[in-house]
Amino acid sequence: MKQSHGASNSLRLVFWETTAGCNLECIHCRRLEISKKLAKSDLTTEEALAFIDAVATAYKPILVLSGGEPLMRPDIFDLASFAIEKGLTVALATNGTLISEEMAQKIKAVGIDRVSISVDGASAETHDNFRKIDGAFEQALRGIAHLREHDAPFQINVTVAKHNVDELPDLYDLAVKIGAVALHLFMLVPVGCGVEIADEIMLSPERQEEALNWLYDISREEKIQVKATCAPHYYRVIRQRAKADGITLSFQTHGMAAVTKGCLAGTGVCFVSHKGEVFPCGYLPVEAGNIRSEPFGEIWEHAEVFEKLRNPDLLKGKCGICEYKKVCGGCRARAFAQTGDFLDEEPYCIYQP
Repeated sequence: MKQSHGASNSLRLVFWETTAGCNLECIHCRRLEISKKLAKSDLTTEEALAFIDAVATAYKPILVLSGGEPLMRPDIFDLASFAIEKGLTVALATNGTLISEEMAQKIKAVGIDRVSISVDGASAETHDNFRKIDGAFEQALRGIAHLREHDAPFQINVTVAKHNVDELPDLYDLAVKIGAVALHLFMLVPVGCGVEIADEIMLSPERQEEALNWLYDISREEKIQVKATCAPHYYRVIRQRAKADGITLSFQTHGMAAVTKGCLAGTGVCFVSHKGEVFPCGYLPVEAGNIRSEPFGEIWEHAEVFEKLRNPDLLKGKCGICEYKKVCGGCRARAFAQTGDFLDEEPYCIYQP
């Protein structure tokens, strides 16, 4: 079942919610106070090892160990080690507050390729208000310091919304100052608990466009890699701005993450929940199958939702007629949140094809 490099459904990234357990209560999160209850449904160690083996046997994606808070899972380093032994590149997505010196040593020793730390403000006030725990900002920075001490590469992930969009330049400066290898901006998607706060903190389409153009400008500095996630229209912005600037884009240009395609949900990316459900991404709640009852490869290769997402000709509205649809694709999760149809047009893009 190994895929060719050029296959339209070549699996590049698997985001695995290793546990629903978490030590924070971020205002955009799906689980909040019920995380401990949800964690009882986490895959067992045996189920987790079988899942990793199934992925590694047929594919060679980057496996992102996320949560919840993955460091709350007692066997997390055993699972990471097993995946690496199987030939997978392993990344760890954490809020950083649990990274002690000993934990940083383990992260480095086991061979985790990169750690992503969520930082949602350039100040403690902004970050802690979003994460709903005093001291979270300082704890995250302390965790980052431990990673640096042990030469473990890390990137900064930022969920961008009204509360921090004006702090993006300071967040960029902070990422450069503390030695991050990359800064990834995640545009808020109104799903789960995010629906409840979308009206309050969601950026307007126009403000998102401004932020994405700022990101393009800052990428020209080439200090660190920058990337927009859950903002596929950034890949349209890149091409528009590069053309205006007389730049020929390559796989890696001007500090920008790989210039490929915007929304990879179901085409190069999938999300596996803590209880084995497989989704196109972590924000599109349309289940493709469950690894507890079906082989992962069968789900990835043949699930109906994935087959639809792999056909750009099925896109509707202005996304369907857009000349950038094969490099952008629109956010399928935001389309679903807005209309209930994941093939509908991206509601947070101002571009008129």
